[in-house]
Amino acid sequence: MTSRVFLIVLGVIALVAVASYLPFGMGMFAPKANLEVTVPELSAEARQGYALYRKSCADCHGAKADGTDTGPPLIIRTYHPGRHADLAFYRAVKLGVRQHHWHLGNMPPIDGVSEANIARIIRFIRETQKANGVF
Repeated sequence: MTSRVFLIVLGVIALVAVASYLPFGMGMFAPKANLEVTVPELSAEARQGYALYRKSCADCHGAKADGTDTGPPLIIRTYHPGRHADLAFYRAVKLGVRQHHWHLGNMPPIDGVSEANIARIIRFIRETQKANGVF
């Protein structure tokens, strides 16, 4: 194989790899792409979590976890439980998060949210993800 053919094959492989990566919600530049989120009929714990979410999270992550210009949507495959376990949400609230998926800056820790209330917020997120086909 000549070096030119090798470079072409390598380029095609790279394009396929990038194209297969993007559909999973990992795009760095536009976290909110006309996302339509439906909040389902929630369990009692998730309803409490939704109220807590609106108080502590919605300013950045959107009223229905659908994202804003300052925080990404949470009802997408990027935050699927198999990719970001519940522990990732606990850590994000307690410790903050360095920018890594989006160009929106670092997320600071959120003070005053107990572990029990984080669990309720996660329950809201997971039930809403499931209702919107994330898993």
